[in-house]
Amino acid sequence: PSLAVSLPRSRGGYKLTSPIDWAMGTVSMNSPQQSEPFDLVKNSVLYKEFLAERDEILRHKWIESEKSGRDIGFEKALLDWIIKYRSNWRTGRSKSMRIESTSSK
Repeated sequence: PSLAVSLPRSRGGYKLTSPIDWAMGTVSMNSPQQSEPFDLVKNSVLYKEFLAERDEILRHKWIESEKSGRDIGFEKALLDWIIKYRSNWRTGRSKSMRIESTSSK
């Protein structure tokens, strides 16, 4: 089942067609003028971190699905990845971000 939600135009007029559209990055815009607020979000550090984490979860989903011979689904992959790998991934990522920021100065 699809859940359609329209946010007010004052918030950019985003239209989500399913509950996970935002998480999967498939937000549609109603006009080019309304894409400006979303461009600010896309360029934020927080959004880039979200995308990097999502990529790791999707990679984990693919690996675990291959191992089990069937699609394990996003939710199972998400929970499994959070429990097993998120803490170490975030620690390693924050260290590499610090190294990048000091080397670029």
